[in-house]
Amino acid sequence: MIAKLKDENVDFLFKAVLKLQTLEECYKFFDDLCTVPELRALSQRIAVAKMLSEHCVYSEIVEATGASTATISRVNRSLNYGCDGYNIVFGRMQEEKKQEK
Repeated sequence: MIAKLKDENVDFLFKAVLKLQTLEECYKFFDDLCTVPELRALSQRIAVAKMLSEHCVYSEIVEATGASTATISRVNRSLNYGCDGYNIVFGRMQEEKKQEK
């Protein structure tokens, strides 16, 4: 999948995201970049991934996020057979949480 995505425009997008420093900056940037439905879809997927990584069952995830079972299945496939992107982010968030204590 990464090879299919990789081009100058995607590189530029990712470099731009890496320049964001605060939650407020993220809100401003993604408000400019995405439509509300696009942003909701992205946020729903990461919420689904978090719940799957916490071993929640599909019915709990559907109820909490409103995601379809097809979306949950796609996210689950990414968690199990993807490039570990979700796990990288979740691991770093968990480490950050530990350091704050």
